[in-house]
Amino acid sequence: MAERNTSPLPRHVGIIMDGNGRWAEQRGLVRTKGHTEGLSAAKRIAKAAADMGLPYLTLYVFSTENWKRTQQEVGFLMNLIHTHLRAEFQFYKENGIRVRCIGDRSGLDTAVQADIATVEAETRAFTGLTLALAINYGSRNELLRAMQKLCVSSPSLATTTEQDISNHLETPDLDLLIRTGGERRLSNFLLWQAAYAELVFTDTLWPDYTAEDFSSHLSEFQHRTRRFGGTP
Repeated sequence: MAERNTSPLPRHVGIIMDGNGRWAEQRGLVRTKGHTEGLSAAKRIAKAAADMGLPYLTLYVFSTENWKRTQQEVGFLMNLIHTHLRAEFQFYKENGIRVRCIGDRSGLDTAVQADIATVEAETRAFTGLTLALAINYGSRNELLRAMQKLCVSSPSLATTTEQDISNHLETPDLDLLIRTGGERRLSNFLLWQAAYAELVFTDTLWPDYTAEDFSSHLSEFQHRTRRFGGTP
């Protein structure tokens, strides 16, 4: 029997869920079908993370750059968020998942903003996995908003520290960043928080990403030596 890895699991995992559209196109389907399947994959991985006892998982749902896509695809994605965000309450409850949404909410439809506020309130007391959904999120935009908050709260930016900036960001530092779909870039996702994150890239398209894939990538993390610029 293989020896169980007892190295610590990551506290915060971020996933760039890439490949929905290509998954659909490879099967002769409309791109929006890939996004529907991608939602199933997101639930699958969120449950796996909750079952493993991970404290924090951030999923890149919709970026500040995704508005450049066709009006039809953007409309479908926004409707998917509106339709499912609150409808999955029983799933969150069964798995003890607390939902947070990060990103620039002011750029979202008022109905989606209301959905976000409701699901955050409904799941606030759950004590398992914190699931952060990055909606209308871009790391540069997050940093800009953090600095704007600092300008209001701090009399002098000359004394600003790295910790001050971190305190005004929407998630804790990242331990592991996973990107599906074969691309090898960060795409404006948690740039500050990923400063010393371990990176894993996989060719698997997001709708095909399984709990076994996720477990394998967590195991890969456990076998890496994190130096943070120093020596082991």
